[in-house]
Amino acid sequence: MITRLSSYFLKTLREDPADAEVASHRLLVRAGYIRRQAPGVFGWMPLGLRVKGKLERIIREEMAAAGAHEVHFPGLLPRDPYEATGRWEEYGDDLFRLRDRHGADYLLAPTHEEVFTLMVKDIVSSYKDLPLQLFQIQDKYRDEARPRAGLLRGREFTMKDAYSFDVTDAGLEESYRKQRDAYERIFSRLGLDYVIVQADAGAMGGSKSEEFLLPIPIGEDTFVRSAGGYVANVEAFSVAAPDALPVAGQPEALVYDSPATPTIEALVAHTNAVLPRADGRPWEAADTLKNVVLAVTPQGGEREIVIVGIPGDRDADMKRAEVAFPLSEVEPATPEDFAKHPGLVKGYIGPGAQGAPVLGLEGSTGIRYLVDPRVVDGTAWVTGANVHEQHVAHLVAGRDFTADGVIDLATVRDGDPAPDGSGPVSLERGMEIGHVFQLGRKYAEALGLQVLDERGKLVTVTMGSYGIGVTRIMAILAELHHDDRGLVWPEAVAPFDVHLVATGKDQAVHDIAESLAAELEASGADVLFDDRPKVSPGVKFGDAELLGVPRVVVVGRDAADGFAEVWDRAAGTKEKVALAEVAARFAA
Repeated sequence: MITRLSSYFLKTLREDPADAEVASHRLLVRAGYIRRQAPGVFGWMPLGLRVKGKLERIIREEMAAAGAHEVHFPGLLPRDPYEATGRWEEYGDDLFRLRDRHGADYLLAPTHEEVFTLMVKDIVSSYKDLPLQLFQIQDKYRDEARPRAGLLRGREFTMKDAYSFDVTDAGLEESYRKQRDAYERIFSRLGLDYVIVQADAGAMGGSKSEEFLLPIPIGEDTFVRSAGGYVANVEAFSVAAPDALPVAGQPEALVYDSPATPTIEALVAHTNAVLPRADGRPWEAADTLKNVVLAVTPQGGEREIVIVGIPGDRDADMKRAEVAFPLSEVEPATPEDFAKHPGLVKGYIGPGAQGAPVLGLEGSTGIRYLVDPRVVDGTAWVTGANVHEQHVAHLVAGRDFTADGVIDLATVRDGDPAPDGSGPVSLERGMEIGHVFQLGRKYAEALGLQVLDERGKLVTVTMGSYGIGVTRIMAILAELHHDDRGLVWPEAVAPFDVHLVATGKDQAVHDIAESLAAELEASGADVLFDDRPKVSPGVKFGDAELLGVPRVVVVGRDAADGFAEVWDRAAGTKEKVALAEVAARFAA
């Protein structure tokens, strides 16, 4: 059936929405694909649903090819399964919680591991029923603190989530490979130049996690890669600790006055002025040990103050800190925290060296002291002396102080060595489009998913979880495929194959366009026909460019001579084509 703009539910806008930060948000709203309902929540118009439906069709085809079966769960779910796995509390403020009229707790699902697990538990009892892969395409809900960028980070979004169920770890590896391969096919069909990076599993848990990232300047994720092939999300990057250095022959630790030096910059300048190095090179920020005070609150636990020593030319990366302290809220210590620990001399904090009175932080406060992996035995540092306006130079790890542990949360920089020895890394921005996890038995154990194995013994099932952000990908495609006039959809997801425009007031021209629309439809093309009788050519052309159908056919002043104008929006070309040849160009 030909879709006619004269009766289609569509309203385009000439002005950008006031809250649009990125091109996809601006163009999807202006072109009538989506409409804002609330911060991070959008209603879907017919055009938007057509593109979304084509995305979902590609995903369904590849899921079927991987052997997965489609199911569908509600978005409104009971509390109990999430309580059993600990995620009712673990999700914190990101979870939408609500209560029904009977006082029962529910949530709007941010993800569906629990209910998939329970469905399989209810149906599967033997190893003969496994392996099994299930998937759904369903809306998810997360109470984002700062929803932004339209569909790229909203409170309601559509995901494809798949789950695999196996008896053995080897089986999980095979299911993981099938899903991972399916993702590569999906993203290749969409023309997305993705990279696969090592990632932290976070609240999902499990032994292995990889993200599919699209390198893009507006990406909210940072990843690193080396020329030798190492690729990782910055949160999953691990610092390769250097070898320990000899302690013998190093200068003795020296406490010196350092007035008005609460910052690393001021400290370096002062130390170079009053305490020149014996080797003649100047002191640098990398020679200092910055002691960062963090407040760590485990879920269900008490707030703890922790000090982390990192090289002074780095800062604490709070995203990496959340990975380093799993299942905990991590934030910089507040003035109230410092007030409760008078032994912390702000701006002059140093490590605690047992037995050294002036460096007795550990003994005086009992605060845990952790260090960066680069702080190995034999490394010497300039750091705080735990006395106001005093620092200590030549403080040697392993000789003058020891730490309670090692923690990797400092910022990652261009040129840092890859942990696999493949060379220096560079930092890039990317947007997550998919994530695959080897969950293992976390959810199966919590919810009692067991089957009988070949020997008739009960064994716990091992699981994988695999997610693709459907609506996020739609926004990313809009980001990648537009020009200064509007959207330019890839053919694989375009809402229509051809946008036919009839211009002018001549009825004969409109009759020719009607005939051409019928020919195009008969050839197998999906046609959007702008047949609006009282709309100017300029408005019609503007809408054709804005809506983003990649091929436009204009029937106008040349129709009487047997010609139409064919636009290729992606190539930016316009060509005069005989009317008799147009339909053949769009034959399915």
